[in-house]
Amino acid sequence: MAASSEFEMDQLPSDPLLHIFTYLSYRDLVHCSFVNRRLNELSKHNLLWKSLCCKHWLLTDADRLQSGLSWYCLFKRYYSDLGRYIQHYAVLRKAWEQLKSFLQQRCPRMIASLKEGTTEAELNDIETQIGCKLPDDYRCSYRIHNGQKLVIPGLMGSMSLSNHYRSEVLLDVETAAGGFQQRKGMRRCLPLTFCFHTGLSQYMTLDPIEGRRMGESFYPCPDQTAQDPAAIDMFITGSSFLEWFTTYVNNVVTGEYPIIKDQIFRYVHEKGCVATTGDITVSVSTSFLPELSSVHPPHFFFTYRIRIEMSSSASREAACQLDSRYWKITTSDGNVEEVQGPGVVGEFPVMTPGKVHEYASCTTFSTPSEYMEGHYTFHRLANKEEVFQVAIPRFHMVCPMYREPETRTDNDGEFCNTDHRDRGNDGDDDDRDDNDDGGDFSRMREMNMAVLEGAWCPRHI
Repeated sequence: MAASSEFEMDQLPSDPLLHIFTYLSYRDLVHCSFVNRRLNELSKHNLLWKSLCCKHWLLTDADRLQSGLSWYCLFKRYYSDLGRYIQHYAVLRKAWEQLKSFLQQRCPRMIASLKEGTTEAELNDIETQIGCKLPDDYRCSYRIHNGQKLVIPGLMGSMSLSNHYRSEVLLDVETAAGGFQQRKGMRRCLPLTFCFHTGLSQYMTLDPIEGRRMGESFYPCPDQTAQDPAAIDMFITGSSFLEWFTTYVNNVVTGEYPIIKDQIFRYVHEKGCVATTGDITVSVSTSFLPELSSVHPPHFFFTYRIRIEMSSSASREAACQLDSRYWKITTSDGNVEEVQGPGVVGEFPVMTPGKVHEYASCTTFSTPSEYMEGHYTFHRLANKEEVFQVAIPRFHMVCPMYREPETRTDNDGEFCNTDHRDRGNDGDDDDRDDNDDGGDFSRMREMNMAVLEGAWCPRHI
């Protein structure tokens, strides 16, 4: 009976079998090759492996021609070198290619700072050096590019305020290994990024201890109310290296993060956060600054960037000047404050058809989220008696999820995981250089975008 089955399979036409094979994974094709000689031959059909080479290794016809190999042999070559990363390689390589293509003309210094990929042997040596296994998604990315040189601006985003500057470099694996942490509170954490100006780093967990989860990335935030220096809160930035990196790349290449003077600024524009009044449109983007924030005591620092634009189709008679601002600020604990004052950042911008005025502001709150809304008051240049208001859309400022350290666990050993991402509040921080009674908001500062977009901003000491 077995011989009869084999005979019947040998009589099957090749085209239907090959069509069926197109639905199989590379593992299934290999398994089929062991059934009999006929399937062994069909399972090595060039077009089958071309599809798999494109899917898993992103190879092109030019790559195959350059190699001089069949698609099947080319797949084998890549698998022998990168097979352990087959679940991550295509996603990460595509992310890298998208990032480089997008930044090539916009931020050429960043692209020039990228290092060539490291080797398996070098990654194995790093694991031996630090005594920990590196996650496969991390290893895979570093086979493609071994981080970047220690230059400014950093690949992983910048932020600039009047007296504060941050730019994070993606560390190469050797430099990261030198910063591998073994101290209590940060044990077995590997730095991913580094900022020369602030000393800030994002870390990746290599062992699920001290309240951390394997592979997640975070900003450490010392608990300033605890006597134990090992009490370190964490602002979580990703559940794995792959999620952390690909999410960042997507924000860059889709324009979510603006490019300003050859640098990537990690402002996020909330969908729908645009308001048009007549010929004037106001839009807002926001950012959370972990290096200036803390969980204990609760001190959450945000910055936002406002763009005011007059339509180019507006008439000349529509020209106007900003006189004052009004804010309604609501925090997540329900507190509401109203603030008003003359101008913005000490300026009274004149808006004419096609003109854009931008400025940035920052604030601190004792709650992890808040929202703001309000309006500007303008007068027409042609008639100062004609006064009107322009709406500022509601925008939310929400800190990332944070987790408290092991020292703050409950009696059952469960960690206090607090996710504030869904708790929106209105919090505003506008120019507080007026005589407003700001209360907790009196620390608000505003700066002109001309400062933010300057060649270099003052270092934060």
